[in-house]
Amino acid sequence: MSGPGITNGAGFTNGAGFTNGAGFTNGAAFTNGTEARHRMRVADRQRVAEDVVTLDLALVDGAPLPDWEPGAHVDLEVTPGTERQYSLVTTTPDGHWRVAVLREAAGRGGSVAVHDTLRTGDEVLVGGPRNHFGFDPDRPAVFVAGGIGITPIRAMIAAAEAAGTPWELHYAGRSRDRMAFADELLAAHPDRVDLAAADEAPRLNVVGLLAEPRDAVVYCCGPRGLMDAVEAAAAHWPAGSVRVERFEPAAAVDAPGESFEVELTLTGTTVTVPADRTLLEVAEEAGAFVLSSCREGTCGTCETPVLEGAVEHRDTVLSPAEQADDRTMMVCVSRAAAGCPRLVLEL
Repeated sequence: MSGPGITNGAGFTNGAGFTNGAGFTNGAAFTNGTEARHRMRVADRQRVAEDVVTLDLALVDGAPLPDWEPGAHVDLEVTPGTERQYSLVTTTPDGHWRVAVLREAAGRGGSVAVHDTLRTGDEVLVGGPRNHFGFDPDRPAVFVAGGIGITPIRAMIAAAEAAGTPWELHYAGRSRDRMAFADELLAAHPDRVDLAAADEAPRLNVVGLLAEPRDAVVYCCGPRGLMDAVEAAAAHWPAGSVRVERFEPAAAVDAPGESFEVELTLTGTTVTVPADRTLLEVAEEAGAFVLSSCREGTCGTCETPVLEGAVEHRDTVLSPAEQADDRTMMVCVSRAAAGCPRLVLEL
């Protein structure tokens, strides 16, 4: 599968295929080991909708960037100690990665910092890319996007076009001027794109859209309410028919837990994780090397193979099926399941 700015490269694996450290095979510009972030510069910045800007990112040494797959995201350190995840939109003709950022005044400050302080020529640290929102070009696609959730969907549409995959887009937003890429997509694909701007037309009817199961995959990214509605509306579709991308922590992240024991096979030690601490914190203190970023179960950086034991998954990265398999876990938030006193991890 290839398309404008998107190519399938080896080295990026989804879900259970990720391993800490050696899992990154991103070419000469990205290295394994303790370096988890990479110095890049903002090659260009453009306003593409109300409160939405795109940033084109290039390695400061001018080296070529690795290929990536639709649905991938990067970790952008917008200010020292403030890191946020942004989906890749495309690779530009100049070979730069492009992300789109919505200014969220009521957010945690990352997007405001991007809009108010980050300018063309500035240098930033970037981690990734990584992908837990993979696109399957062999099955028809129903894309559902809400607001800035269009960013990974935009990349998938380009890939679907290149592969000849049947697709349709249902794109909701508060107003047309706040919906990035809306006019561009509608002009290019008028028979495939349904825009539901709240100030122009009725709201997107998710229940009606997904009432009849189809031989297709539903890809959804946007506000939590939209993704919850899509999952509920398609609950009667075959298992695995719905894929969502969430960058918000689950409600159970800070819930009380129980103490448990963990064997770290690569580190060669066994540790006890108290009820009030995370596995990641304890593993780091024990000398384990763990790539991590968000520390709230949303980015997938710290995904670690589980060799033995049952997990209480508190992340929003793994699908329900992947969580049920207990093959990997996000050690920044997830814990041993109730009644499981011991985990064995490849860490």
